Amino acid sequence: MPLKKGKNGGEVQPERRLSCNRQVLQLPGTHKQTILTNNRTTVINSKAMSEEKLRYSQEELNEFQEIILEKLQNARKEVAFIKETLSRRNDAGTDNTASTAKVLEDGADTAEKESLNQLASRQLKFIQQLENALIRIKNGSYGVCIKTGRLIPKERLKAVPHTQHTIEAKMMRND
Repeated sequence: MPLKKGKNGGEVQPERRLSCNRQVLQLPGTHKQTILTNNRTTVINSKAMSEEKLRYSQEELNEFQEIILEKLQNARKEVAFIKETLSRRNDAGTDNTASTAKVLEDGADTAEKESLNQLASRQLKFIQQLENALIRIKNGSYGVCIKTGRLIPKERLKAVPHTQHTIEAKMMRND
C-alpha cells in the first residue's frame, strides 16, 4: 500500500480496521500506542499516560470514605426496616379468624414477602460491596480500575462508590 502524507509532512500508514478484542501496538520511534478494540482504533500518547495520576490522595480517599460510610449506614437502616417488616408479616395475630378473604390475602402476602426478601438480598450485596470498597481504601487500591489499571474518574466514584471499573472497562465487559 502506498504511504500518505500526514499533516506534518511525514508519511502515514493508511488506517486499517482489524476485528479483534484488544490489541496494543507501539508506534516505532514515538511514545504513541494504538489500541485496537472491536473495530475501534484509539491512538494514545503513552508518555502522557505515564504522567497521569495513578492513585488518589489521602484527602480524596477520606472524602470517598465519608461517602461510603454514609451509604453504608443508610443501607443498613434499610435492611433493618425490611427485616422488621418481614417479622411483622409473620405475626398473624388474631387475623386468622377470617376464612375466604384470608386466602386471597395470603397470595398477596406471599408475593410481597418474596419481593421484600429480594430487596433485602440486593441491599446485603450492596453492603458487602461498600465494605469491600472500604477495604480497598485502606490497602490503597481504591479508585483504580481492575481491568485497565487507570484511575476511575471522581464523578463516577461519587455516584457509584463501590465500582471497580471505569466506564470504558464496563462498556468492554458488556460488549
